[in-house]
This record gives sequence, C-alpha cells and structure tokens, in this order.
Amino acid sequence: LISLSICEPSLLRFMCAELTRGYFLEHNEAKYMERREKVYTCMRVPKELEKLMLFGFFLCLDAFLYVFTLLPLRTLLALLRLLTVPCCGLGSSRFLQPAQVCDLLKGLIMVLCCSMMHYIDYAMMYHLIRGQSIIKLYIIYNMLEVADRLFSSFGQDILDALYWTATEPKSRKRAHIGVIPHFIMAVFYVFLHAILIMVQASTLNVAFNSHNKSLLTIMMSNNFVEIKGSVFKKFEKNNLFQMSNSDIKERFTNYALLLIVCLRNMEQFSWNPDHLWVLLPDAFMVVTSEVTVDIVKHAFITKFNDITADVYREYKASLAFELVSSRQQNAYTDYSDSVARRMGFIPLPLAVLVRHFIQFVCLMITLKVLNSIVLLGKSCRYVKEANMEGKLFDRTSTTPKKMPSKTKDAPPSGNTLPCEGSSDTPPELKHRAPKKDLLEIDRFTICGNRIL
Repeated sequence: LISLSICEPSLLRFMCAELTRGYFLEHNEAKYMERREKVYTCMRVPKELEKLMLFGFFLCLDAFLYVFTLLPLRTLLALLRLLTVPCCGLGSSRFLQPAQVCDLLKGLIMVLCCSMMHYIDYAMMYHLIRGQSIIKLYIIYNMLEVADRLFSSFGQDILDALYWTATEPKSRKRAHIGVIPHFIMAVFYVFLHAILIMVQASTLNVAFNSHNKSLLTIMMSNNFVEIKGSVFKKFEKNNLFQMSNSDIKERFTNYALLLIVCLRNMEQFSWNPDHLWVLLPDAFMVVTSEVTVDIVKHAFITKFNDITADVYREYKASLAFELVSSRQQNAYTDYSDSVARRMGFIPLPLAVLVRHFIQFVCLMITLKVLNSIVLLGKSCRYVKEANMEGKLFDRTSTTPKKMPSKTKDAPPSGNTLPCEGSSDTPPELKHRAPKKDLLEIDRFTICGNRIL
C-alpha cells in the first residue's frame, strides 16, 4: 500500500507530462525545409522524367526510321556515284566521300543480313520456345536481356571500327586487319543481334498466348528487381545520365517488341479486330509496369543522392545539342550513330527483324520527315533555353557547365573549334582532325546563331 501510494502520484505526473508535452519544429527549421523539398522533388521527377523519355523515344524512332527511308536513298546515290565517277574520268583522289562509304557499308550489311534471315523459321522457333517450362523461359528471358545489353555495348564499337577502317586516310601506316575482316565481323554481329531480338519477341509472344498468364506476370515482376539493384547505390549526375539513356533505349525496344508481338498475333487471326481487345490488357500491363518502375527508381535515386528534378532538363538539352550538332554541314558523326553511342540503341538489327514493314515505305518516309522536323525544332528550342539559362549538361563533369556570353568579340576557349568558314579560324586549325567524338559545348556558343 505504501509503494502504491508513492507510485500513484508519479504515474499521474508522468501521464500528465506526456499528454501536455510540447515541441517546436522551428527549432530545426533547416531539416524540415530540406525534407519538404525532397517531397516536392519526388513529385516533380515523374513529369520531368517522362518529358525526357518522350523526347528520347522519338530520337530512337527517328534513328530507326532512318534505316528504312533515307539510308536506301543515300546508299543508292553513293552507288551511282561509285559507278559513274570512274566513267566520267574526273580526276579525284577518292571516288566517294567518307559518309558515302559508310552508307554503302550499312546498305550492304542490311541486304546481306535480310537475306540470311530468310533461312530462320520463326514458327519453328516459336513452338520450340513454347515447349519449354515456365522456369526455363524466365531464365532464358533474363539471359536475353543481359545479352542484348552486351551486344548493344560492343556492337557499335564493331561498326565504328568498320567505318573508320574503310575511310581512314591511305597515307597512314596500316595498323588494322583490313576492311573485309571488319565487314565480316559487322555482318556476323548484326545477324546474331537480330536473332537475339527475334528470340526475345518469341518469348514475349509465348507469354502473351499462355492461358494462365503466369509467365507474363513473372516477367513483368522482374522489372521491379531493378529498383533493388539501383536505388541504394551512389549516383552522380553522369551515372544518372547513363541510366536515363539506358532506360530510354529499353523502353523503345520493349515497345517495338510489343508491336511485333501484336502484329504477329493479329496476322495469325486474319486481322480480326476482336482479338486486339484480347491483347490490349496484357500490353497495357507491360507498359504500366515499365513506366512505374522507371518513375519509382528515378524518384528515389534523386532523393537519396540530393539531385534536383531540373537535371532531366539538362539531360534533354544535351541530347538536343547532339541532334543539332549532327545537322551541320561537316558533322563529326552520323546522327543515328550518335544516338547509338549515347543510348546503346543500334537500329540495324531491329530493322533487319522488321524488314516486312518495307511495304509501307511511303508512310514511313512521311513519318520520318515529320518526326525529324519536330525533333529539330524542339532540339533547337531546348538548346537555346539551356544556353540562355547559362547551363548545359557536361558529360565530363558532375556540375552544369557555364555558358559564356555570346558576344562578337568573345575569344574562343582553348578547346574550341570555330565554325567552318569563320574569319576567326586560325590557319593551323583548318586541317586539324577533331580530337573528340562530339562537338564541344563552347563551339555551339560561338556558332549558335548559325545552328539556330
């Protein structure tokens, strides 16, 4: 009784203190403001990310349509020049320009690989994959995703080695194995990569046509594994830029595979519109899971690494700058190759797989021209906005690169290559080979009026 009487006032005082205890958030104002900004950043990331994804998607689409529209015409012009120039007897050190040589090589690779793909039976491959168990198909699909990334990473190196070997000045000492071995390697690579994409499409088609849809569910849930493997890692702006480009390429490839699967199924059912409504829920589930995973992944990466959502505008301006740079008279590289290097998307293998679309050349040419015009206009606007804001994402640093003012008497920096035809071009720079693969940002500052 004595102990109870002693503890009772203490218990009452404790409960009274807990019920009436107060605290003031303004004592730690900086921390709470930071937390609120992180919430706002996570809310802004989906909008800015999807803008970047949409712009990058149309970049990949433009590079893909280029293979079916402008590349055949450019290859034909290069072939005509190759056949007519020797007959005309024009004295020239080289019959073809480097770009024309590359166009001929691309066209020849496409013709050879399309001819080789005629010996691949898609129906037999589909039934062979359909006879496997669900676990085997799940493992096969994961292996194909890894192989596709490896092929995309090494494939553009093979193609670039071929282009440079075929166009390298002959006065230099030979330090390569020859054009023909490089060409054989390029054809072999494009053919294998096309088969790999065909197996991916067949596996996805089997998942669509399975009765219980368990394989499709497992394949889509595999996307959420990316969150675990990416969110809790340290990311700088350069690393996030690479991941964003990889996500753009992956989304475009998945949409292309979905299109192939839907067309195959509609063809099997004699283009019955009723079957389309059977395919749409599964296609919607694939697209929704892909978008959800990208949004969640990027939202938490930016949160944990204190990166603002405005960084996606800088990424978009950087991609737009590469597009604008490739439209110059003497660009350093072809536009489609630039997209392949930046995003890891190589259009040749996918073009070999969907070669049947050649029947719609007129429609594709129209879509290509309209898409190119819109992309060029948007790119010029994005680069101009980034230039006016005084920042454009630099891939060699983790901070935005400050843009010098565009004045007439502003001297070029040490790494700047002035525009062709400019009176400020030093004589020693007129015949100097560019040291870098892409145009420098400072160059655009000096030549911005000509580009825009």
